[in-house]
Amino acid sequence: MRKCSAMFALLLLVGGAVAPDLASAANWPRFRGPNGTGIASDKDVPTEFSDTKNVLWKTAIPGAGYSSPVVWDDRIFLESSSADGKTRSLVCLDAANKGKILWSKPISGDAAKIHKKNSFASSTPATDGQRVYASFWDGSNVFLYAFDFAGKQLWKQDLGAFKSQHGHGQSPMIVGDKVIYNHDQDGAAVLLAFNAKDGTAAWQKRRDPFRSCYSTPFVQEKENGKTELICASTAGITSYDPATGAENWNWAWKFAGMPPQRTVGSPIAAGGLVFISSGDGAGTRHMVAVTADGKPSVSWEKKKVFPYVPTMLAHDDHLYFVNDGGIAACYSVKDGKEMWNERIGGGFSASPVLIDGKVYAPAEDGSVYVFPAKPQFEKPIRNAMNEEIMASPAVADGKLYIRGKTNLFCIGKK
Repeated sequence: MRKCSAMFALLLLVGGAVAPDLASAANWPRFRGPNGTGIASDKDVPTEFSDTKNVLWKTAIPGAGYSSPVVWDDRIFLESSSADGKTRSLVCLDAANKGKILWSKPISGDAAKIHKKNSFASSTPATDGQRVYASFWDGSNVFLYAFDFAGKQLWKQDLGAFKSQHGHGQSPMIVGDKVIYNHDQDGAAVLLAFNAKDGTAAWQKRRDPFRSCYSTPFVQEKENGKTELICASTAGITSYDPATGAENWNWAWKFAGMPPQRTVGSPIAAGGLVFISSGDGAGTRHMVAVTADGKPSVSWEKKKVFPYVPTMLAHDDHLYFVNDGGIAACYSVKDGKEMWNERIGGGFSASPVLIDGKVYAPAEDGSVYVFPAKPQFEKPIRNAMNEEIMASPAVADGKLYIRGKTNLFCIGKK
């Protein structure tokens, strides 16, 4: 199956379309899956499970890290780090062989100051079915690597120094034949594009820098058939031509009376709008819905309730989310009308996923809450994985992959 999917991906890469993210319904090739939506096409994933119930397998991952798993056919990739921060690793597992670790590629590094909810392996890799791309911070500089599926290093790019009071966590993505990386840090920001085959620089675009932002861009097809790369940070939301880096339009975020906040969750699109939220450790929140056209403007905005770290979901004209403090909510995409707002648990850092019309939201304490994505609230099912969860889950081939503090769990029907 991998050979077939890889060949299809190759055809899509030659065409230069967005489709590597959409190459196969069974794949989850980047942070938050196909095009970063967090939405799976799978239909038969269990809604009730635990660390022992409906677990097809679990594998202990050496070291620690909050990198999310990505999946291409029977290969799973994620990042990890040694406890002392001296080594980072890209790890490859075999989904078809009970999660057996096939290889691990060590990257040297040093310990550095990071946020208590961060790790030295928080970046999520991306894959196009031929290569896997991963970014690592060695405590000083950030490096972008490409490996083949056998673990052979194909190329490496030194992206230069990285500075952030919270540490590193940005993730690469793929558009056509290019790897895109939002290299945003304290006091400097640039959007980078590299040729996926050999790692040579394709283009770069400077962005206004504030505090380091961690959001991953996405792509959208316009009615005229053109493809836009949408990048969001504290600087605002910008549309680029992914082939050349040329700017299509820009919306600048204004923060009246307060310092620039940090954008951690990634942008999403629905109903002709782009949605992005920002915040800070003091509890300030600011979410905007911006028209995605040549003359962008704020359609509506909120300054409470919306999440800071977890990314939102869009489904059937509504936004769904669970915020950092454990409040789940549903809002109208069109006008921001609140449909419901309920506390379901404690702290959340992982982004939820949507499977067959249901939201799966992992909490830091190891609970995974499942509730229908409906404008009427229904009490969620609580599933106990019994270990800390900070990484966002992945969904592929009818299976839910949850990375806990120690294990990677494969949830599915036996």
